[in-house]
Amino acid sequence: MTGGGTIERMPTGINGFDHVALGGLPANRSTLVSGTTGSGKTLFAVEFLARGIMRFNEPGVFVTFEETAGHIRRNSASLGFPIERWEDEGKWAFVDASTGIGEEEPTVGSYDLGALVARIQHAVRQTGARRVALDSLGAIFTRFTGVETIRHELVRIASILETLGVTSMLTAERPAEYDGVTRYGVEQFVLDNVIILRNVLRQGRRNRTVEIVKFRGAPHRSGEWLFTIDPQDGIVVVPLAFLASSGRASSDRVSSGNTELDEMCGGGFYRDAVVLMSGPTGTGKTLAGLRFAATAFDAGERSLFCTFDETREQLFRNADGWGLDIRSMQASGLLRVISDYPEVASPEDHFLQLRRAIEEFGPRRLVIDTLSALERVVTPRALLDFVIALGAVLRQNEITTLLTARPTGRIMATGTPTTAEIAGFTDVWVLLQYVERIGEIQRAITVLQTRGSAHDQGIRQVTIDGTGMHIGEPLRGISRILTGDISPATLWTSGSEGTEGPSG
Repeated sequence: MTGGGTIERMPTGINGFDHVALGGLPANRSTLVSGTTGSGKTLFAVEFLARGIMRFNEPGVFVTFEETAGHIRRNSASLGFPIERWEDEGKWAFVDASTGIGEEEPTVGSYDLGALVARIQHAVRQTGARRVALDSLGAIFTRFTGVETIRHELVRIASILETLGVTSMLTAERPAEYDGVTRYGVEQFVLDNVIILRNVLRQGRRNRTVEIVKFRGAPHRSGEWLFTIDPQDGIVVVPLAFLASSGRASSDRVSSGNTELDEMCGGGFYRDAVVLMSGPTGTGKTLAGLRFAATAFDAGERSLFCTFDETREQLFRNADGWGLDIRSMQASGLLRVISDYPEVASPEDHFLQLRRAIEEFGPRRLVIDTLSALERVVTPRALLDFVIALGAVLRQNEITTLLTARPTGRIMATGTPTTAEIAGFTDVWVLLQYVERIGEIQRAITVLQTRGSAHDQGIRQVTIDGTGMHIGEPLRGISRILTGDISPATLWTSGSEGTEGPSG
């Protein structure tokens, strides 16, 4: 965050962006939005005007130098922006300067912007516009020769817009994601505010980010923030679009579906708790998730089960093996199952799918099995953003949530740094682990944290059979379970020392 005074803000209305901007764009000033091809510049400018009309009843003028007004109308209709209707109502006006630009030669002498400026002034006065968008500066700058001329004309445009009393957004191309702010290198010095949109290829997937480089004299959040372009919601900045606090904290308890685990956690989970259960493959995470959802069904509550590891039919088959009729629960309307492999979409799109399902279905419980599958296709930062954003939605709606995660290795429970970071955002952390005793491998469970509640700090034995998971007595002589560095000597000593023998 940068320092600054109390400059009036104009909220953009773009999902999540005003949280990054700490209230919106500095009012009555010009903001440069720069980005490479496909980063979302034109949509950003369109949404700036569209959200102004939809949320604040503020008319706008769109000056287009590249796409025709017809193309913008058609493309925007898919997002629910009825631009033609707004034009009829006098709330939106186009200044279409796109015709013939690509065919014109650069101007050798001076170029007079007077005619274009007059058209913008007329449109602003006719509509009473509070917002103006120009897309894109690069197209008009091809008419000029020399950087000094470009600088002079840009100062002129910004000055005229300020005189009109509007808050404006000007888009520009940049040559590379992390090399310079703009193609001409002068725009960022002339304009008060600079925003960069990026569309970076990471791990085989495109990740879009937004960064506020400067708001002259006004504070803002620093760094890059993930955003996605959703067919229904348009631009959505994750996670900041969803971090408003509900101001509530539930004291009600719900059952995990396992009586012994409830006792270990001080009487069950709080209604608005987000629970992380981590452990290697085969330790019982999916079973715990299914039992958690089945308990909601028994209580007449809706639950949402999202699996990133299995198909729907595999999940049903595995549940049958534990005597859980998930098909009937789903048919009753109290359970909804989402089965998607991580590779089919970006983490931001997976998040929006979950949020939409929560809004439409209204579950009281959610299971995600398993977060670790997302690590195949996302960066650690993107996964954290996913969990932070999801946690905000869940707590606002008091949805009790069980997240499962597994370590990188199949046997040891040592989590990745990402798992530890995720645990910092959760209310309860339950660890499952394999332990080696003389002659056999056993499962163990321990509760590492429960916020706002006492909990059992012991390490207990776990058995799984056809009826489910059973938590037994404390395992004695166990050490270093958190690191997974368990040697046979630490697992069993003689009975005279009060520890269990091989059959214990």
